[in-house]
Amino acid sequence: MSTASHRSAPRADDTAAPVARHGRLRSGHPVGFVARVVAATLAVVLVSTASVAAFAVYNLTSAVGPGVSLAGEDDDPVQIGAIEGGVNLLLVGSDSGGGNAAYGERDAELNDVTMLMHISEDHERATVVSFPRDLFVDIPECTGPDGTVYNPAYSAKINSALSRGGLACVVLTVEALTGLDIPYAAEIEFDGVIAMSNAVGGVPVCVATPIDDRQISFQLDAGEHSLSGFDALQFLRSRYGVGDGSDTTRISNQQQFLSSLVRTLKSSDTLSNPVRLYGIATAATQNLQLSNSLQSVDTMVSIASALRDIPLEEVVFVRYPSGSGTSNGQSGVVAIETAATELIAAIEADLPLTLTGDTGGGTIDPDALDENGVPVEPEVPDVPEETPGETPPPSADPSAPTTPAPSEGTADGETPRVDLPDTVEGQTADQETCTAGQTAGG
Repeated sequence: MSTASHRSAPRADDTAAPVARHGRLRSGHPVGFVARVVAATLAVVLVSTASVAAFAVYNLTSAVGPGVSLAGEDDDPVQIGAIEGGVNLLLVGSDSGGGNAAYGERDAELNDVTMLMHISEDHERATVVSFPRDLFVDIPECTGPDGTVYNPAYSAKINSALSRGGLACVVLTVEALTGLDIPYAAEIEFDGVIAMSNAVGGVPVCVATPIDDRQISFQLDAGEHSLSGFDALQFLRSRYGVGDGSDTTRISNQQQFLSSLVRTLKSSDTLSNPVRLYGIATAATQNLQLSNSLQSVDTMVSIASALRDIPLEEVVFVRYPSGSGTSNGQSGVVAIETAATELIAAIEADLPLTLTGDTGGGTIDPDALDENGVPVEPEVPDVPEETPGETPPPSADPSAPTTPAPSEGTADGETPRVDLPDTVEGQTADQETCTAGQTAGG
């Protein structure tokens, strides 16, 4: 395994009430989902290891910092074994760099990474939805940690929600967008990504074509790499070195990393190593800002027990369906309404999901590479000539309801699967992909 080489390293319009500077929350980045699976999977095994259980729980509990109050949440944390049914949890990463100038980020509080994780009621599936940072949404009225009330913002970019009321405001915004109730939330900072990638012992990634992101001074040759520390963070941050240089292609590259991380976390090498698990747990609790509903190792363990046995093929990462668009004179990303409705309806109905679209422009199927690792042009299938007089099939009725369509051929007694529209990009945790690098920094 090689390692990466690196060198030193439009906010949304604030048309509502002026943004007050609150007490800064711990800020972070991509590995939100990781943090969740991490603090979870680890705690489950730790607590089941008698020799370290008491010491681990005491230290992890003392490491958890002050919590964030979400609208309408109960004060009492869930106890071990009490997580029943489905779980919705929001994971947020900020681009403020945690106040660390070494990351070269602007002094802002923007939720540049926003992920919703849904665990099915039967604990057999998990879906992680990534919302593009420039997605236009309506942000509801929010109250910040210091009591400041922020007016609603209409057709604003979703990454401005954090600056309008903190983590709780991001939760309210995603709840308003999706109609889903989200009782749990966490935020991770840059330093947390570094600590957790180190604790897991490195995350394997595949790079099909070299990454050369001059904006953040990050280069990575084609080939297989095990990333940890600052290199892992840079890989997740890279935008102008991946795909077409957009945030949407960066999301697919992040999903490659997260899929590999989940495989690493669920591997026997990790699950059978209490020392490594304790290190992951410590990294998570020391670098996460948690909602009050998560302010307990008991809660982490109970959520973990719902996650640990989910098959890799049933851990699905998707990007909220969207495309380029404009609003209020700004360029950004707009939702593909029909596909978004079908995705959220399937999640709300707790149905198994099948991806029919591709993995996104930031990644490539390793089967599409030749023996030297160079992408090959796909063969264009022959298109049969149309038979004279043949009537083409009728077009779909645009006024038809957009309820999820279960797949055919489901065995008796099985929950019907939903074939998502091909505009929903993503991959499963058992699917191995490679980064489509954009050399010369785009």
